[in-house]
Amino acid sequence: MSALDPQGTGSGSGAQIVGNGTGDGPGPDVMAASTLKGTTVVSSDGADVGNISDIMLDVRSGRIAYAVLSEGGFLGMGASLHAIPWNALTLDTDAECFHVSIAVQRIKDDPGFDKDHWPSMADASWGATVHQYYNRDPYWSVLRDLDEPRQSDV
Repeated sequence: MSALDPQGTGSGSGAQIVGNGTGDGPGPDVMAASTLKGTTVVSSDGADVGNISDIMLDVRSGRIAYAVLSEGGFLGMGASLHAIPWNALTLDTDAECFHVSIAVQRIKDDPGFDKDHWPSMADASWGATVHQYYNRDPYWSVLRDLDEPRQSDV
């Protein structure tokens, strides 16, 4: 439940939020992307797997598509990057981190990409593969469901 979703129904297309922390400023329901950059990501088995280096927007739909996880490397050099579907993350306001419901080894096994060779994130087949890897419905299929009138709207 939030100010933007008073019924707590959610669409399933965004990150979940847990914890009691609100901090200073507007969070946690609406936050600046720059506030989330650098946030630690913790795997389902409790390992620190890296941090958020970028947040990718689907400009046409106005939704967050992916968070880019920077894993490994030193001072940002040699790091492996991984696109994580936004709806695979949970923001923990108490621990001030994101949780991802996938084990650390599964993230390490994902080939990812490097800073000089990004995938075509607008490619639906690439996106479907990423969402499947994280066991999530693609955010664009959730959006399609939102465009259809709900029974209560008719």
